[in-house]
Parts: sequence; C-alpha cells; structure tokens
Amino acid sequence: MNIAFYAPLKPPDHPNPSGDRRMARLLMDAMERAGHTVEQASGLRSYDREGDAVRQRRMRDLGGRMAKRLIRRYQKRPARSRPQVWFTYHLYHKAPDWLGPAVSAALGIPYVIAEASFAPKQENGPWAEGHDAALRAIALADLVFCLNSNDRSCVQPMLKDPSRLIALAPFIDTEHFAYVDGADCRRRISEVHGIEPNVPWLLTVAMMRPGAKSASYSILGEALAKLMERPWRLLACGYGTASKEVAAALAPLGDRVTWFKELTMEELARLYAASDIYAWPAVDEAYGMAFLEAQAAGLPVVAGRAGGVPDIVSDGLSGILVPVNDAALFAAAVDELIGDAAKRRAMGKAARRLAFDKHDIKTAVRVLNDALCRLTAS
Repeated sequence: MNIAFYAPLKPPDHPNPSGDRRMARLLMDAMERAGHTVEQASGLRSYDREGDAVRQRRMRDLGGRMAKRLIRRYQKRPARSRPQVWFTYHLYHKAPDWLGPAVSAALGIPYVIAEASFAPKQENGPWAEGHDAALRAIALADLVFCLNSNDRSCVQPMLKDPSRLIALAPFIDTEHFAYVDGADCRRRISEVHGIEPNVPWLLTVAMMRPGAKSASYSILGEALAKLMERPWRLLACGYGTASKEVAAALAPLGDRVTWFKELTMEELARLYAASDIYAWPAVDEAYGMAFLEAQAAGLPVVAGRAGGVPDIVSDGLSGILVPVNDAALFAAAVDELIGDAAKRRAMGKAARRLAFDKHDIKTAVRVLNDALCRLTAS
C-alpha cells in the first residue's frame, strides 16, 4: 500500500540527529521492508518548545493551508498512486498534527498514529492550542501504535475502540551489532585514544542539549564523582549547543573522560562493543534509543527509571534502574557493576537477548504490517 508519512516533532530528513529522527526513519524502513511504499508527506515542523500561543495559532493556520495543498496534490494523482494510509509519528501537545486529520478525511483513508501522547493537565496551559489539536487527532485515529506504556492510560480512553491501541516495542536494526568483535574494537580504541584497556569502560551516548540532556549529564557527573577511588574510564559520545555545560558537569571527573563527537552507526557499534557498562540518568527520557543499542551490543545498563525506560531495560536482568535525579543511588548501581565482572557479563548476555528477541526491526515489520493490513482490509 501507499503510505503518507509525517513527523510533526522532527521530520526524518531534519539535519540534526536525535532519537525522534532515528525512530521516524526506522518506522519508514520497517514499513518499506514489509513491501509498502512510504512517502514523506511534509517537512512541516509544528514543534513549539516555549508554549507560545501566537506561534501555535500561526502553525495551525499554516498547517491548514498546507493540508489543502496536499489534498489538491494527491487528488490530481491517479487513484493507484494516492496514499491509502496517513501515518503520523510522535504527536503531542507541543507537536500537534495539523495535516493528517484533514488530509485523511478528504481522501477517505485511515488515519494512523505511532507514539501519541496526551497530557490532560495542559488543557488550559500555554500549549492549549496544541493540546486541543492532539485531543482531536487521537480521537479521530483509526489505529494508534503505542511505543511507550506510560502513554496508554491517557490515550486509550480517547479512542473510538480500545482495540485500536496496538503495542509496538521500540526497535532498532540489531544487524549493526550482530557481528562486531568487542575485544578487537577495545584494542583498537585503546591504542588510538590512549585508554587503559584493563579498567571498566563506562559509556554514555547522548546529544548535548539544554534541558533534560544537560540535566542527565549533570547527574552523571555528580554520581561518578563519588566513585573516584574506583578504577574506571568514561567514554562520552555526543555534541550539541550545550557542550560547554556538559564539559563543566563532567569536569570533576578530570582525565577520566574520553570524548567522542559525531560517529557513524558502524563506529558507534564498535564503541558500544568495546565498553563494559552503559550509564545514563535518563531525565525525562521517553525510552531512549541508545539503551536499545547498548543492550544489542551486550552492555548492562544503569539508568533512571523514567518514562518508558522500564519497557526496554529489564531491571535486575539486563540492567539496574534507579529513581530519576538520585545521583547517590545511580552511583551505587554503577559501583555495583564495576565491582562485579560476572554480573556485568550475565546482564550483558541477557541485554543482548532482550534486544534481539523483542526490539529488532524484524519484529516491528510484522506488528506494523499485520495491523495496517487488517485496517485497510476492514
């Protein structure tokens, strides 16, 4: 089938990498692997970070005009070339969908959402316009794929039929991590960057942005500063506008930090495979693509118990989850794994099985394809 794909928070062709852009691309890839034709419908980014009512109204009006143009464009196509499904990824009050409901209604096609979030407390807040748009869109949806179990309780009651909510585990292409030789990667990285190979390597991979990311780096720095008597090395991979703030947050760790900037997926896979523990406090994290990558590479995870993180990190099996914003407990969890190599290895093996069995793109292909085919056949 022909699928019109739209991501109002961050389009898949946006120049700045992020977990949202990554998941948007993976969703398109998964549906294409199922044999469907997926076309990006628009690059309109409706995201409003600040709660600016004027911007929200402007985006509403712009979205209305763009929806009319899309409708005219699609209606000029031969019937076999028109979209048969509209698919919106990551819709919520800060990034509502001003296009999909109108286009779907005009073309008479199903309207599908992946990762819809709804916050009733925003009804009269600074994102009221976006809140109302998100409410209407979710209520109109013919199908909603739920990637974060935290969203279920608010989204499901808004649907015409509760069965329209389909669980879809966050996923990656585990093939990138299937055949990487961790020992060889560690030797090469040790030689190139002058890192002592015989101490535990802690890894974190995250953009350096203001807000939640900077807060997570601050907690990481505070936690690891409590473990300076332990032998370890932190490999910090990321870049962004808050790089100075991140450097200051990790400054107490001195020369224990080795910095990596933008890496390709192949380079990242080698970095994961060479490491021993993945550590990230996960402030305000939806679920965290890097947790999936780390586990696919066989790393145990230490993380904050935020959002949908427990959906992908099994506490006590593939990692250790602690309360968000608790640097002391985060330090204790990292310390536990630093001091217990056998536990690290056991958790790493479980993490790899979890990633390959439940969070691989092949599983997502089946879930997406089955649900979409049932929807269009009904």
